[in-house]
Amino acid sequence: MTGRGAPADGTHRRAPDGFTRWPDIEPLEVQISSGQARLAIDLRGGNLRRLVVGDWDVLDGYPAGTIPAGRRGGVLLPWPNRLSGGRYDWRGSTLQLDVAAPDRPTASHGLLSWQRWSELARIDGAATVGTVLEARPGYPFRLAVAVDYTLAPDHLEVTVRVRNVGDQPAPFGVGMHPYLYVGAASDGGIGDSDLNIPARTAADVADGLPTGRRSPFDGAIGRIGDRALDTPLTDLIRDKDGWARLRLRGSVGELVLGVDKQWPWLQVYSGDTLPEGQRRRSLAVEPMTCPANALATGTDLLVLEPSADWAGSWMLNWSATDRTRADS
Repeated sequence: MTGRGAPADGTHRRAPDGFTRWPDIEPLEVQISSGQARLAIDLRGGNLRRLVVGDWDVLDGYPAGTIPAGRRGGVLLPWPNRLSGGRYDWRGSTLQLDVAAPDRPTASHGLLSWQRWSELARIDGAATVGTVLEARPGYPFRLAVAVDYTLAPDHLEVTVRVRNVGDQPAPFGVGMHPYLYVGAASDGGIGDSDLNIPARTAADVADGLPTGRRSPFDGAIGRIGDRALDTPLTDLIRDKDGWARLRLRGSVGELVLGVDKQWPWLQVYSGDTLPEGQRRRSLAVEPMTCPANALATGTDLLVLEPSADWAGSWMLNWSATDRTRADS
């Protein structure tokens, strides 16, 4: 049986001029640099794929063209972390999202991880990438998303911007998922690093989901050792400028990740469940506007009216040890 308009003998009819194009498959990423700092932004998901300063991979990223484990460098939107059963109620309607698997009935880390992004702007040391989150079953809202990356020789500033381009109020949360690397040479090596987290309160979790209970938290951890972390933290301790700053120090230097007031949560993950060869080598520090399951619980959930905008910034500073400076 031949298709509509196909010749009866089954041969392929030549398409009119201009109707033989394919979708764009390039570029795959955007690269910017400043001094010895070089950043690669993956246009599949808008991710922080790699950040290297001299010979120091400041972020524990992933090779170009590969599928990252653990959502490395990802933009997590319209919710970070997990959503129980992929189900939530919104203004009288029950909405259902796809779940990871029947034996793991959660929806994880939003809807943008594998979506195609585009370069919106680029100048020396800075680039903006963006995409549109289209309405779909389980999330009938439409959001325009842009991420501004500004690189300097000693720091990276990231601003996430969201605009409601739909016709109804949109609930959402935002997170990002960088893995900080300070020199661990083998699995478990993050234990030799020193950590200070600017948080007073931890949300208790069961199977990765908040139970509703909270506990006091002492962020002056010092040497991590064997301590396993996969913890949503809030009640952040902020400096006079309103930013909260986490500090991680290892053999190659110190990293300071700061968040502005738009991010009241940090999720800190020591990588214990990652594949062998990646386990406990770096520390994921996730700026989040809300904890896991916020679409269902409403905890710190953001709501944008049509045409309204939201923006939040975070920053990563680095300082290499004298030996690292000499080697680079």
